[in-house]
Amino acid sequence: MPKPTYTCDITKSFQASIGNGGLSGAGYEAALVRAQAAAARLKAQHETGTLVLTQLPNETADLAALKPFATALLKDTTDLVILGIGGSSLGAQALAQLTGWGLPGYQSPKGRPTTHLPENLDPLTFERLLGSCDLKTTRFLVVSKSGGTAEPLTQMLAAMTALKAAGGGDYLAQHFAVLTGPGKENPLRQVAEDQGFPILDHADIGGRFSVLSNTGLLPADLLGLDGARLRKGAAICLEATLSDEMAPVIQCAATTIGLLEERGVSLSALTSYDDRLQRFGLWFRQLWGESLGKDGKGLTPLAGVAPVDQHSQLQLYLAGPNDKLHTIITREVKGEGLTPSADVATGALAAYAGTTMGDLLDAEQRATLATLAQNGRPVRHLHLPKLEEENLGALLMHFMLETVLVADMLGVNAFDQPAVEEGKILARTYLAEARGPTT
Repeated sequence: MPKPTYTCDITKSFQASIGNGGLSGAGYEAALVRAQAAAARLKAQHETGTLVLTQLPNETADLAALKPFATALLKDTTDLVILGIGGSSLGAQALAQLTGWGLPGYQSPKGRPTTHLPENLDPLTFERLLGSCDLKTTRFLVVSKSGGTAEPLTQMLAAMTALKAAGGGDYLAQHFAVLTGPGKENPLRQVAEDQGFPILDHADIGGRFSVLSNTGLLPADLLGLDGARLRKGAAICLEATLSDEMAPVIQCAATTIGLLEERGVSLSALTSYDDRLQRFGLWFRQLWGESLGKDGKGLTPLAGVAPVDQHSQLQLYLAGPNDKLHTIITREVKGEGLTPSADVATGALAAYAGTTMGDLLDAEQRATLATLAQNGRPVRHLHLPKLEEENLGALLMHFMLETVLVADMLGVNAFDQPAVEEGKILARTYLAEARGPTT
């Protein structure tokens, strides 16, 4: 069996290691038995082929199908705008950030357009975005499984209106493409068919679990990432979870439920020591919150990037309520960056002589893990040798599978979101009121 592409250490979540804030040995063993049973049920679903999530890592045909679609979107394009929200956007953002997208100093590779993912529905932000692009050479990819999600539809209509105002009304089919599900009742598909927009069928999987489907891998391909390698890392994590009763995913699910039930630890705080995992944290926040928060149950997700969030959150984490299970993601960073020259690191700065920025980051990673444990705060440590497609694919699959196992152990359905639907219905009612009576 291939080895996992990351290491997982849960020892600092146990009472034996950190004191009374940790999980007892008996509590862990009881939760582990339940997590293993949940993993066995997951394996049974996988073997019947009924769970799309676990079938994706070994798929290849859909990767080939998206290539010509991506090629057409990139042709003679200066700006590429991907319209989606929630699961139709956050997974793509998590993948995109692997390239440095969205971070200071990032520039699109030569020959590739500037990519924009304007997820939030802020009209001023969207107007500024359209105003910054040469609309003649801008392409729009609209992503919505149902085709009825109000936010991307509204953005699409705004973009179509702007293009028509700029004289491109007869050429909309050259500027828009759609990734959506089938069905005559799908509004986005109806518009695409009426307007002649190219259509790629959305995989049959819910948005927050769709990052390894074409929902995430089409944007990844557009940014030059290797979808096959992302899936390879995910496949290694999946195989370990289905074949090893002590796989990292199973152990993590057991610590989550054990601490919730034994210690009342109801918040899951994810902190990453790599800027390129900032959007990954936001993706995790939706995945965890929307999948588990049902029937009065669930755990509240928190997401941060360190060391910046050491300065905003660590005081609370160390001295506030002990109601959080911390998951720290680190990377091998020691030695990275410039070494200050001897004539610069002098006097009051002499302590920094001979050390790199990576050396400091490595020290802070280790110090945070140790300080949390010394203060009796349960903490798990996921460590990557480096951050690239395979490791990111493994991390994505780790958290999706842990979410599924924890949902099983809580007795809730990981794949629906009934409370969210209520808000969507009410928003449509208010929008109709704003439009006024029709004649």
